Formats: sequence, C-alpha cells, structure tokens
Amino acid sequence: MNLIAITLDCPDPPALAAFYQQATGLEPHPRSDAEFAGLNREDGLFLGFQRVDDYRAPSWPGQTVPQQLHLCFQVEDLDEAEARLLELGAGKPDHQPNGDNARVLTDPAGHPFCLTLK
Repeated sequence: MNLIAITLDCPDPPALAAFYQQATGLEPHPRSDAEFAGLNREDGLFLGFQRVDDYRAPSWPGQTVPQQLHLCFQVEDLDEAEARLLELGAGKPDHQPNGDNARVLTDPAGHPFCLTLK
C-alpha cells in the first residue's frame, strides 16, 4: 500500500493551497480551482484542499471541533520556521505541549500542524 494523497477540508481551497505552497515549496496542481486545489510533491504525494460549506475550524487542543488530522513537518530551525510561517498567515496556539522539541501552529483554516527538528 502506498499513500498517494492527503486532502484537507477548508473554506477557501486556493488560499490554503497558496499557504502550503509558500510553506513547503510544493508545486501547484495545474487543474486547481475554487472548489478543489492541490499541490504535488516530486515523489508523487498529492496534498489537496477541498471546499466545504459551513466549514468549522478545529478547536485544538479542545475537542469542541476535533482536529481530524495533524500534519508534521521537519525543519532545521524551529524559531526561523515558526517566524516564517507566522508571516505567511499561520497562527500559534497558547498550548505548546512539546517544549523546545516541537511547535504547534495552525494553518489559515485552523488545522493544527507541528514543526519538529530534523
């Protein structure tokens, strides 16, 4: 079995695809549109974003609206990566459970994701 795609629900697929494209450098899928946008990685992994009417952002760390998915990214420098992602529109929750080893941020649609050191 080979994982080929991960798709996130969101209110604005092109905007969320642009955030992750700037954050990761992945290439935009040529057939992205307002309802479904995507990014391609060289090894074939596809990261998709689909429009959901009445989308409700996760309430991490609470469970009022569960996080449903959690992405993790390895980085060379936590402070530098965090600063860059905050400039791109990420948020930083007050609850940071992993101290100096990782950071939890949220994308512009509210999905939590982690930065961890390589």
